[in-house]
Amino acid sequence: MCGPHSVSQESQFTLHNAKTQNPNFQNPNLVYNSSLQPHTSNIKMLWLSFDLIIFDCDSTLSLIEGIDELARLAGQEAEIAALTQRAMDGDIPLEDVYEHRMVTVRPTRAQLRAVKKAYRDQVVPDAYETIAALHRMGKEVFIVSGGLREAVADFGEWLGVPPDRIFAVGMEYNQLSGDWWQYHRQNEAEQYLSVENHPLTATGGKIAIIENEIRARHKGRAMLIGDGLSDLEARPAVDLFVGFGGAVKRARIAAEADVFIATPSLSPIVALAGSRSALSAAPALTTDGLRRIEHGQVTFRDAAARAAFQRAIGSFAER
Repeated sequence: MCGPHSVSQESQFTLHNAKTQNPNFQNPNLVYNSSLQPHTSNIKMLWLSFDLIIFDCDSTLSLIEGIDELARLAGQEAEIAALTQRAMDGDIPLEDVYEHRMVTVRPTRAQLRAVKKAYRDQVVPDAYETIAALHRMGKEVFIVSGGLREAVADFGEWLGVPPDRIFAVGMEYNQLSGDWWQYHRQNEAEQYLSVENHPLTATGGKIAIIENEIRARHKGRAMLIGDGLSDLEARPAVDLFVGFGGAVKRARIAAEADVFIATPSLSPIVALAGSRSALSAAPALTTDGLRRIEHGQVTFRDAAARAAFQRAIGSFAER
């Protein structure tokens, strides 16, 4: 379990800039081959590999939404699930529902412990292998989540992500709730008191964290994988946004992501991140991902992007 992760002031300041980002963001992962003569039909786009791989947690690395699981344990499942869906679809701002959901649920330590277990029990089947393969390829892996740090960090470290590369929201417990007088043991009935003032509790939080906590401190090209609007709105901060619909398919994410995975597997990420190098680092996982692409379970928003990727990885027939 990692301790509280500090967030720089720059991340806080960037929140106000998120809504002003260009919604027609172009994918800089594709570049023209300038070695060819200009103004000819032979100019082709190139697919470049990635160095920084950034995952959302809920409905991306795990098939569940942590807050919905807490709501189920508290008997508030229907109300909270509806709010979560509206926030993830962009119908209401995240900051309008985050605190309301927490106050409604008021989770206890015991319930947070149950969510830790649920994350592991409902892990996307090949998430652990995908992260291990990315590390073998020399990639830096991060988790940026609006979930509660206590549960997200436990899950992320179990998956092999270093604790200093996990960003989530800290929570304080009311030490006078539950069996507070039994000081000789941990108070499992201790209830929620408040969440920290953190960029990830508001609209634009992910773009702030990615720009100021990851890209400002780590060099290389970045890929973001996520399922919701908070991930899509962070697209200007990365070189490629991969929408994940293997847990929940959201129409807007499927339509606007640079690449969209519609199957409950993260194996395509290995091939997308490393191109040909993935074949030697993780042959079985890469082959599985390529087959999913070939069978239409992974789609590219731009046909030129798919063509560039196929040239980079080699034709499917060469496998």
